[in-house]
Amino acid sequence: MMTPRWLTEAEQDAWLAFLTAASLLERRVGRQLERDSGLSHLQYEILVRLADASDGELRMTELAATLLNSKSKLTYQVDQLEKAGLVTRRTCRQDLRAVYARLTDAGRERLEQAAPGHVDTVREFFIDAFTPDQLAAVAAGFGEVNRRLRESPE
Repeated sequence: MMTPRWLTEAEQDAWLAFLTAASLLERRVGRQLERDSGLSHLQYEILVRLADASDGELRMTELAATLLNSKSKLTYQVDQLEKAGLVTRRTCRQDLRAVYARLTDAGRERLEQAAPGHVDTVREFFIDAFTPDQLAAVAAGFGEVNRRLRESPE
């Protein structure tokens, strides 16, 4: 059995700072979106992904993979967006198992209304907290974390 490589004090400080900041930032962004647009953070991200997709639609499995969420959690959120008239769903004629989510005009309008406040919050509590060099280091560091996690089997 290998001896664990325990975290140094500096490594522990960095890890705890990340955990705390990630939790506080997610909470702040979620509250801002709910208050200003009635959307959860995940609902906002669903609308963003659909708006960025060609024809404003994505297959639900692709949307779940892009958002790194379970299909059941995504289905619930899309149900809520569909009830609000922000998204519609359709099946594929060639593959009846395939379901697509499509952004409606009302969904695009809600996204356009929500985006400025969301960007202001992200800028205030994340982007502007760093110098340009620090921001580049954060992007590079988390890019590497993402790469390792995506390539490593669970």
